[in-house]
Amino acid sequence: MQIITVEELKARLDAGEQLNIVDVREPYEHEEFNIGGKLIPLGNIRNMETDEIDDLKDQELIVYCRSGNRSGQACMILESMGFTNTKNVSGGMLAWIDKIGTGK
Repeated sequence: MQIITVEELKARLDAGEQLNIVDVREPYEHEEFNIGGKLIPLGNIRNMETDEIDDLKDQELIVYCRSGNRSGQACMILESMGFTNTKNVSGGMLAWIDKIGTGK
């Protein structure tokens, strides 16, 4: 697992890069604010319910949550499932809102 900062992620999104982004928070958190990541709650990842991203095992996968804790756990679980290039968003959406705001 590597780390990506919210500033690095925002710059890449602004540059128009096509990124594989996964939100591992709960649905209500995703509805309140998200940056466009595919919602797969950590519980689903723990249960290995990852069909919608299984074809991305050899691609970069950027994972975020509220603070960076759940996404760090998700990265470790995904790596144990064969994902080879996971990146945890440092500080999660709390850092995003603090440094970038609630706009995309």
